[in-house]
Amino acid sequence: MKQIQIEQLSPEKIEQRSFEIITEELAGRTFAPLQEPIIKRVIHTTADFDYADNLVFSPGVVEHAHRLLQNGACIVTDTKMAMSGINKTALSKLGAEVYNFISDDDVAVEAKRRGETRSAIAMEKAARLNRPTIFAIGNAPTALIRLHEMMENDGFWPGMIIAVPVGFVNVVQAKELILSAEVPSIVARGRKGGSNVAAAIVNALMYQLTRK
Repeated sequence: MKQIQIEQLSPEKIEQRSFEIITEELAGRTFAPLQEPIIKRVIHTTADFDYADNLVFSPGVVEHAHRLLQNGACIVTDTKMAMSGINKTALSKLGAEVYNFISDDDVAVEAKRRGETRSAIAMEKAARLNRPTIFAIGNAPTALIRLHEMMENDGFWPGMIIAVPVGFVNVVQAKELILSAEVPSIVARGRKGGSNVAAAIVNALMYQLTRK
């Protein structure tokens, strides 16, 4: 029988060892210093090294996100899963709040009335918060499309967009819309992404401020 080697690690050492393996497998690749922890956090979450090439950062977006988080910006997600994946301890340290409107009754009623997705209508409700907002979108391209429409037509301007929905229908196109807009963004180009990726990016941004 083949011998299988198991690393004996304490719970607190498992994450550290995971990041050591990620660094080893990246084989000396270098990234912008503020982007590197985000890229590695997403790889840690997904075990997918394609994100070393797929994540696109608009100029100065990490510094901009830090300023938003330090000055009372809120976070809006398109799924409950992304919301639950955001680290609550880091949120508390920053005094930040996270919202998700996908299950709200008024969102469901309006979506049915207009024949729209709840994700799109939830973005409209989020815009009415009238606060600097980081949008963390990991599932619904319709949320990104609606954000782009509001930027184009309504003068609404998000504080930042994390555009990482996963899938096949309109996913690539929705991400390209965000890349074409002059809005601070982190985008997972292509079909890959997910609610876990959206949460991982938010967490990585917060950890840069709270784990110093």
